[in-house]
Amino acid sequence: MPKQKVAVLKTSPQTILEDYKKLMHLAQYERFLQKNIETLLKLNLSWTKYFPSCSSQPWQLEGVIRTFLQDGYKKESLIAVENKTVVTEPIKGAKNNKWTPILQKYDLNYIPLPNVEWVKYEFKNRLLKLNQIFPKGIEIPKMFIGKNVIHLPTVKTHGHSVTTGAIKNAFGGLLKEVRHYAHTYIHEVLVDLLIMQKELHPGIFCVMDGTICGDGAGPRTMEPKVKNLILSSSDSVAIDSIAAKIMGFEPMNIPYIRMSHEMGLGVGDPGEIEVIGEDISKLDFQFKVKRSIVIWGDQMIRKGFLKPFEKLLLHQPVIIWAPFASNLYHDYLWYPTIGRKRIREFLKTEWGELWQRY
Repeated sequence: MPKQKVAVLKTSPQTILEDYKKLMHLAQYERFLQKNIETLLKLNLSWTKYFPSCSSQPWQLEGVIRTFLQDGYKKESLIAVENKTVVTEPIKGAKNNKWTPILQKYDLNYIPLPNVEWVKYEFKNRLLKLNQIFPKGIEIPKMFIGKNVIHLPTVKTHGHSVTTGAIKNAFGGLLKEVRHYAHTYIHEVLVDLLIMQKELHPGIFCVMDGTICGDGAGPRTMEPKVKNLILSSSDSVAIDSIAAKIMGFEPMNIPYIRMSHEMGLGVGDPGEIEVIGEDISKLDFQFKVKRSIVIWGDQMIRKGFLKPFEKLLLHQPVIIWAPFASNLYHDYLWYPTIGRKRIREFLKTEWGELWQRY
């Protein structure tokens, strides 16, 4: 049986748009995303503010759109989407992360998912945890049904799931704003999202940006690292596995990757994946997962000494303290102090110069 393929390329600010085209062709994306079916460009917004490696990069979005249009996909068939969380806002996030000028340049629609119709959907295949978490039914965006999806994550760590990438990018599309309820069983939920996607989407593809990677307390309070890599694959599990391996983790020790592999939802064992393009055999970024104070607090409530108070603290109909505390810490304490200093250092790099030109 042929191995699953993940394309990996080295890139630079001078060649990034052409390199994205080479990358997508190397991974044969047109085999998986038919032109006669609408394709959702599922962006990754981890913070309304811009922080390097945190959310989809502008050159990542432009490289993908440019490739689609040059290869004959109609702009009307490409729909950029992103969701709201208790701590992110998709319109402001698109502006701050410089997606808006790119979407306007190529005349593409951008649809914030809180604005679309959500419907209860009965999945044929058994889910591990989501039916338990949402016993009244799982609501998904109606517009997702029957459309292709291309995920645009970045290479970074995550305090809840060790790494985050193509698989977790669906977390911000197929679940409503209350999806933070799923953090207790995050690995099982990520597997559920794969099961759901395979039922909903005729085609799935992933393009991951590793030009600037995030090390440490992801997905927001990280240390940006310039790594000049981009990755692509039709297998969400395989691309997350290779990204994890490059970051310095053993992919099969990460529960969501191992479970997805064992359930046949994709290939998670690096030994069963063919990496085409760059030789990554000697790459080891030696990234380490850290927990921000917000993620640490969340985990203490869900799994630690505050577990008896979980429903009281997080699951009441009107809970405003949790997002307020998160925004206070991230936006008004961490970002103006540590975050801005790291951004200033990033802006001195070639990627920082490119960012300022967008």
